[in-house]
Amino acid sequence: MPGTILWDVDTQIDFVHADGKLAVPGAEEVVPAMQRLVEAARAAGIPHVASADDHELTDAEISDEPDFETTYPPHCLRGTRGARKIDETDQQDPVPIGLELLPEKFLRGREFLLLKKHFDVFTNPNTEHLVEVLDPDEVILFGVATDVCDDAAIRGLLERGRRVVFVEDAARGLDEARVERAKAVWHRGGVEFVTAEDAVRRWSRNAEPLPMSH
Repeated sequence: MPGTILWDVDTQIDFVHADGKLAVPGAEEVVPAMQRLVEAARAAGIPHVASADDHELTDAEISDEPDFETTYPPHCLRGTRGARKIDETDQQDPVPIGLELLPEKFLRGREFLLLKKHFDVFTNPNTEHLVEVLDPDEVILFGVATDVCDDAAIRGLLERGRRVVFVEDAARGLDEARVERAKAVWHRGGVEFVTAEDAVRRWSRNAEPLPMSH
């Protein structure tokens, strides 16, 4: 589906699994919808952009006394099991994108992994450039947490003039009141709300086989 990208927000073990260090309530329940999106996007040849927290204990966001707004307990620490993406949304061969600016020649492919040390993915200076290079007509977004990292990503995309489609049944939040406030802002910004099956139906009508790798 030309002009569409799938944006996968922080589907990491520490957030999604119930025993994760910063488990999002109900996240495990929506894993099948997350998996459906990733597999359908792969089949349709749609770019899959994933963000992932890549924390160290000294990061400003990490605190022993977190306020759960700007600071959080240790989670997704580099090299730990909890920092890994869940199997259901894992990428096959992503371009890893850290905080050092990458030349445009590296921003090629179908899968991209944006690493970050802050809940806002646009604090990675490569994010804006990647969006410009991909230049999507529409961004299909899912993941966790709705009221934190999803919210920051959606606001950032809207500020950059991108059309955003939010997959409600492939996302969960930390605080329901904050989730509702975020959604109200998104509605005013023109965000479309769909289910995973809605998104997959769009793609399946436009699916193209991926070239075989050698």
